[in-house]
Amino acid sequence: MRVAIVTVGDELLVGDTVNTNAAWLGERLHERGVDVERVTTLPDRVADIARVVNEYRAEYDAVLVTGGVGPTHDDVTMEGVAAAFGREVVESQEVLDWLEAEGGYAADDLAEGTAEIPRGARLLENPEGVAPGCVIGSVYVLPGVPTEMKAMFETVADDFAGEVKHVATVVADEPESALLDRIDDLRRTFDVTVGSYPGDSVRIRIQGDEGEVEDAAAWLRDRVDAPDAE
Repeated sequence: MRVAIVTVGDELLVGDTVNTNAAWLGERLHERGVDVERVTTLPDRVADIARVVNEYRAEYDAVLVTGGVGPTHDDVTMEGVAAAFGREVVESQEVLDWLEAEGGYAADDLAEGTAEIPRGARLLENPEGVAPGCVIGSVYVLPGVPTEMKAMFETVADDFAGEVKHVATVVADEPESALLDRIDDLRRTFDVTVGSYPGDSVRIRIQGDEGEVEDAAAWLRDRVDAPDAE
């Protein structure tokens, strides 16, 4: 399963808020064997959201959109997603019924726009808040507040599945550039994917079928300088 993540918010683009939602979703989807192939951050602008969602829903099996959901002036994600499908945003009786049943809210208690989702979309209930999410086609719209986003994602997590790959990590106390020949040999010898991540030491991440990964990791450990144990 191939997935794209779209995070929406001017505050993400200027660095006022750290984009933890993308990292958390990427980790959870990877755990489920899903390939996250694109992470894109957009401003609170309807046209940009509509254009990117329309492009990604044609290319990927599912699109997760988070942020910009609610009744305030800069919450335009629902409108952008609706535009990607050529639909209107309308007040949903399903959302109103949920808010009344779960939150005790009457329609008159709600800020204008709270119960609006794209026409024909399916409600995603918010276990931690008032702003609803929704599913329309293969596009999942979640809130931007991390506690709400995480809780809502768990209600649809079973929709996302793939082949879970085994991962092993080898740590080398050498410059990344000095490891290139051995990494090339590793790729030629074993049917695995390899990534290297420099820092105080270099972490080499090997992914694939369990037996092949463990053989590859053992092969590489025998050929690199390991950090001294403290």
